[in-house]
Amino acid sequence: MGPETPLRLAGPADAGAVTGLIADFRDFLGANRPANAEIEATVSTLIGDRSTEFLLAGDPETGFAQIRYRLSVWTGNEDAWLEDLFVKPDARGAGLGRALVEASVGRARSRGCSRIQLDCNRDNEAAVRLYESAGFAPVHNRQKWGDTPDLFYTLPIEA
Repeated sequence: MGPETPLRLAGPADAGAVTGLIADFRDFLGANRPANAEIEATVSTLIGDRSTEFLLAGDPETGFAQIRYRLSVWTGNEDAWLEDLFVKPDARGAGLGRALVEASVGRARSRGCSRIQLDCNRDNEAAVRLYESAGFAPVHNRQKWGDTPDLFYTLPIEA
């Protein structure tokens, strides 16, 4: 990824861009819910919530990451959850996914999080390679979609 592909933290004025990318992700997954209006209402709420951040990649935006934060009794600090990461198919292969993962880890580190976690379907080979190459390690499998288990990943964050 070069300087021509900026990453930035989404603000309230970016709710439409975030909504569009989440709808693209929904469509890519072959789902028909939630409806665009539901996505928009939820994004409008989350984008102002201190516990949620959306990172946008590209200009115009071609990818996003959603990071959720929560206080953990197990670590005594906030933990981060990489809720979603999506890059439009025609923008893949240029390093956007890696840049979004690295920026998500950086955001979590800057908030003092002890770890960042995510889940990923085992059959999503490109995503599994990306997350594991970024240092995430699977800690267990859990059934989620169809016959293929999801992998639950954790990356400890050093202060």
